[in-house]
Amino acid sequence: MASDNVRTDRRYTKDHEWAKQENDLVVIGITAFAVEQLGDITLVNLDVKPGDTITAGTAFGTIESVKTLSDLFAPVSGKVQRVNADLENRPELVNDDCYGKAWMIEVVPSDQGELGTLMDPEAYSELLKTAAH
Repeated sequence: MASDNVRTDRRYTKDHEWAKQENDLVVIGITAFAVEQLGDITLVNLDVKPGDTITAGTAFGTIESVKTLSDLFAPVSGKVQRVNADLENRPELVNDDCYGKAWMIEVVPSDQGELGTLMDPEAYSELLKTAAH
């Protein structure tokens, strides 16, 4: 996976989720590397709804592809503000636009500093160099 597919405007987890600060919210999705590893996405199941509280490192849903079923892990803790309902009927959006239209949840973080503990784009690019098979 080329590191040129790592966006510089967000932070990353070792589980290949991304988190992007937008005003008081953190938008969360999965990376192009995750999409490449999963293959064609067939189902996105977000197990949270607006008002729910999530904890960093815990699963907030699952994503299914022709290859496998994987958990989606929260990169930050906070209260879910919005869930991308489009993914329920159009999971293929994740393959088409994982950094844009296929965002998964928006969270009001309980600790603004938590985002800074995630990998920056350079560190994530280094992780990809070791993760690529």
